[in-house]
Amino acid sequence: MARFTRAELDSFRGSQVPDLAPGPGSATSVRLLFVGINPGLWTAAVQTHFAHPASRFYPALLRAGIIGHPVYPADGMSVTHREHLLGRGIAITNLVRQATARADELSATQLRAGVDGLRETVRRLQPVVVAVLGITAFRIAFAEHKAVVGRQPGDLEGAQLWVLPNPSGLNAHETIETLAFAYAEPARSAGIELNPMPRPPGAGTLA
Repeated sequence: MARFTRAELDSFRGSQVPDLAPGPGSATSVRLLFVGINPGLWTAAVQTHFAHPASRFYPALLRAGIIGHPVYPADGMSVTHREHLLGRGIAITNLVRQATARADELSATQLRAGVDGLRETVRRLQPVVVAVLGITAFRIAFAEHKAVVGRQPGDLEGAQLWVLPNPSGLNAHETIETLAFAYAEPARSAGIELNPMPRPPGAGTLA
């Protein structure tokens, strides 16, 4: 796994990470668009969304059955894993493009400004479901201060709009299991057929 010094990571502040999405003219359709708050420094360094080793994003997708095999992105996204995600109808973008060490470094102005860009991305990709990962950032960005996690009353550019828990390791209230449960519902709503996953003895079900 890649190793970075603090100075090396700091050098990526303000960097951007390209969307994981089908290219122009692709016949691949997007069913579920995940929206991170903004890239972290590790993510910016390896140019891969949710790449920090402490992120529970890909383990939660696997646990929910949204993807069919483990993805280890800390060194970057392999072509095989990228094609697997896109083949499952999954795309990933960010509300704010610029990388920071923590999402709480972003100002309210930056979060609100990101909504216009997100709308443009949604119009271009035309997903069935848009899932914003982070309730606090969503409330600020969309000026919906009473919003709760789950499907929102209105759509976003014709797509179902959901707010889900953020998978960052800093979000101590969530586990891979709770994230998987939260992510499975919008995936089903997007029309993604979930892969069955073996359950530990005594564990509950995601359905």
